[in-house]
Amino acid sequence: MTDITQLISNLGFPIVVSLILLIRIETRLENLTKAINELSQAILNLSGKTSS
Repeated sequence: MTDITQLISNLGFPIVVSLILLIRIETRLENLTKAINELSQAILNLSGKTSS
C-alpha cells in the first residue's frame, strides 16, 4: 500500500504539471491560429483592393 502511495506522489505532480502546460499551450495555439486566419483575410482583402 505504501508503494502505491509513493508511486502516486512521485508521478502525480509531474502529470498534473504536464496537463496544465498542455492546456495552456492549446489555448495559445488556438489564439495564434485565429490571429493567422485574421491576418490571411486582411492580406486577401488588401490584395483584392489594390488589384481592382
